[in-house]
Amino acid sequence: MKKTVAAAVVAAFVVGTASTTFAAANPFSDVPAGHWAYQSVAKLAAAGVVEGYGDGTYRGDRNITRYEMAQMVAKAMAKNPTGANKAELDRLAAEFRDELDALGVRVAELEKYADKVIWQGKIEYTYKSARSDRSDRKGTDKINQDDWIFRFEPIMEVNDHWTLRSRIDAHVDMSRDTNNSFKLERGWAQGDYDNFQVKVGRQPLYTNEDGLVWDTEYTGGEITFGKLADGLRITAYGGRLNEGKVGGAIRNAGYWDGRQDDKKGQKHFHNGSIKPDRTDPSSFWAVNVQYDPGEKGLFGGAAYYQIKDDDLKTTAYTKHGNDNKANMWSANAGYRLGKAQLWGGYAKNTKADYEDYSWQAILKYGNLYGGGNQGTKKGQWAVWAGYKRLGSNTSFEAINYDDAFAGTKGVIAGASWAPMDRIVFIAKYFKGKYITGSGDAERLFGRVEFFY
Repeated sequence: MKKTVAAAVVAAFVVGTASTTFAAANPFSDVPAGHWAYQSVAKLAAAGVVEGYGDGTYRGDRNITRYEMAQMVAKAMAKNPTGANKAELDRLAAEFRDELDALGVRVAELEKYADKVIWQGKIEYTYKSARSDRSDRKGTDKINQDDWIFRFEPIMEVNDHWTLRSRIDAHVDMSRDTNNSFKLERGWAQGDYDNFQVKVGRQPLYTNEDGLVWDTEYTGGEITFGKLADGLRITAYGGRLNEGKVGGAIRNAGYWDGRQDDKKGQKHFHNGSIKPDRTDPSSFWAVNVQYDPGEKGLFGGAAYYQIKDDDLKTTAYTKHGNDNKANMWSANAGYRLGKAQLWGGYAKNTKADYEDYSWQAILKYGNLYGGGNQGTKKGQWAVWAGYKRLGSNTSFEAINYDDAFAGTKGVIAGASWAPMDRIVFIAKYFKGKYITGSGDAERLFGRVEFFY
């Protein structure tokens, strides 16, 4: 962005330089009075929004950095503009949010005189094709799924520290041309302070071993001490999990349960599996400790989870079938060097007798691993490959079901790419076997995300 253009944008829309009656002493030797941007640059200089160089020049033909532009936006924010000027500043503040944060300027300060609700979300299309070479009969079982999600994720400001956040989803099953109404999936209050964060309500549950154990929602409370930017973060949380999230099971060739692909009216495969009951909600508590300096070098952490659910009282969980608890621990470690990252995670359920551990090792390269967000920029990409083993009684509700799924083990590969800002293509592939019993398992996963 040229300095003259940046000045004109901020001036014309934020501090009102459009007036042709404005006159001021020439502040810069290289912006003469006849220059098309003279009035804008002079007004900004007088208001203290832009500064020149020590030799008295403005150097308007030089490309400025995003950080320099954010400095201009921050100074314009202090002018408390109104009307159309305020709307344009809202847009600029959203674009340079990260740089403003680095300057110590909270965008929440702008929101004091702007709209108290930030509307954001995404539309995503997902395709899954899962295949199983059944050991108990000839042929291959196959499930295909097409799914559109329309998602709203509004953020509502309460005060300088507290916000209300939610996720509202509507699904469209393209394979049967059916849809459901919008449903509130998450809704929680979040307090952000200098050295800790508090969350209360129905909120995300994503564990520090890259979702090896959990990537879902729960209802309860959470408190985090420290920030990853400072290297160390400790999180304690607990509450209730939906009845469908936990259940002792053994899955071998041929069965996909509701957490993976099944939808109402779709074919079920039961032979060769012991399915969970999933009739009672679970109670749980957990502690996560993670160290990540955010730069090249080592990072890692550990976690402990304790779960109580009567659905675990089954011989598919323990040999005696009378234990309703899961005591689990996990560890993860990795090494980062530029865009390259080698990472691994392990989780163990000490109460289970079957499929009682999970692990994964992944090599990644790029800056768009797994998916995008509102800040994704054109040209970002990533590729990755690795191995996963997901025990059914350990990876209860894991993110890994995009490729490998509960009760399977094998190799995975994936790639993601942003052809334009806030548009992301993702592809994943899994090829492996069932942990219990014989039979091959395979999955192809594709997704397109549009963020707004």
